[in-house]
Amino acid sequence: MTKATKQPTKTTRTRQPAKAKAATPTTSESQYDLIIFGATSFVGAILTRYIAAQFGLNKELKWAIAGRSEIKLQKVRGTLVKALGDDAKNVPMLIADAANEAQLRDLCAKTNVIVSTVGPYALYGEPLVKVCAETGTDYCDLTGEPQWIKRMLEKYEAKAKASGARIVHCCGFDSVPSDMGVYFLQQQAEQEFGCVAPSVKMRVKAAKGGMSGGTIASIVNLTKEYIANPSLRKELADPYSICPPGHRFSTKQVDQRGAKFDSQFKAWSAPFIMAAINTRVVHRSNALLGKKYGNDFTYEETMLTGRGAKGRAMATGITLGLGAFMAGAAIKPTRWLLERFVLPKPGQGPSPKAQEAGFYDIRFAGLTKDGRNILTRVTGDMDPGYGSTGKLLGQAAAGLALDFHKDGKKCDKEGGFWTPGSIFDQRYIDRLQDFAGVTFEVLEK
Repeated sequence: MTKATKQPTKTTRTRQPAKAKAATPTTSESQYDLIIFGATSFVGAILTRYIAAQFGLNKELKWAIAGRSEIKLQKVRGTLVKALGDDAKNVPMLIADAANEAQLRDLCAKTNVIVSTVGPYALYGEPLVKVCAETGTDYCDLTGEPQWIKRMLEKYEAKAKASGARIVHCCGFDSVPSDMGVYFLQQQAEQEFGCVAPSVKMRVKAAKGGMSGGTIASIVNLTKEYIANPSLRKELADPYSICPPGHRFSTKQVDQRGAKFDSQFKAWSAPFIMAAINTRVVHRSNALLGKKYGNDFTYEETMLTGRGAKGRAMATGITLGLGAFMAGAAIKPTRWLLERFVLPKPGQGPSPKAQEAGFYDIRFAGLTKDGRNILTRVTGDMDPGYGSTGKLLGQAAAGLALDFHKDGKKCDKEGGFWTPGSIFDQRYIDRLQDFAGVTFEVLEK
């Protein structure tokens, strides 16, 4: 493998023409470009601090914070004052409950874009998606719940297309590095080889960070749904479960369940817990991009654990640990014990210092039909589930607000349910590299 240069290889910053039909132009008289809904949650507070530090107040991006508790919103604003000075006292606060559609409609009337951190989304997220789809308000979140996404697609995609609302799920660590990582690899393959790579493998080479309490709550809730609804089992086993109707994908996908030696990367590997959502998002991106990656596109994700006996032992330990956790979450008494005494709760998370000490290094190996290889990398400079997620989500929300609204009108993409890799383009990659501590680079062609 050739060594990467210290400065990552970035793609050229040309603005690519939109490939989807332009969104219905609508005159905007919104008070804000962006509202952060759920600003009092753990990730919501991280996102708010990031937006404030990145965009300031009443400058390029006009934004506000929203939640159900005025007292908690005041505390969030207080932390901004400590970090940014007295100007932060003017950050607008809006009161709305996630279950109150009238209050949510009032929020939508005031903004072009809403970013939501109110999860688990399967429990609390539907009313806002419904209202955004009906009012034509652009929306993004950081959900990693495929069963909920499928329900939202079935209920509200037609309304979003009719109203012009762009709904973009999975804008955190699941699934931006995966989805935009594949997008980047395919762009590089086309530039270098003149064709895409219909086979891509993603490997988590290294990562450091804690599991989010919100992510844990989402997994536990999914387990409850899985037990209560037998039909959900077939849906969750389908790698194309959130692809558009009529996608006609049928290629068998690899779903690693145990420890395995990866001959290509010459290391042991274990299942990657986020592959369940990431792979589905990537396949939906392929479908929404007109099957750009190929009708027989294959994509898989695992995590590397090292070489030799130590790597094998770690891969086996991770596999057993995941199995024990899922078994424990499936049984009511042990689930109660896990939730009460072991697992982090929503709203809990690592200190800012611990977030800054985190990182991730993800590799993508692409193979063209004629046997040519390309190896790329995506890295992040903070804890995946918190610090980096806040920046990934923040730039997705800012991109929706600034890049997809011009002169009071929507532009580039029509209404509907999108993925990061199907709605965003080089502008988002540039934002992540310039302002979010994320790099995209080619390691080997």
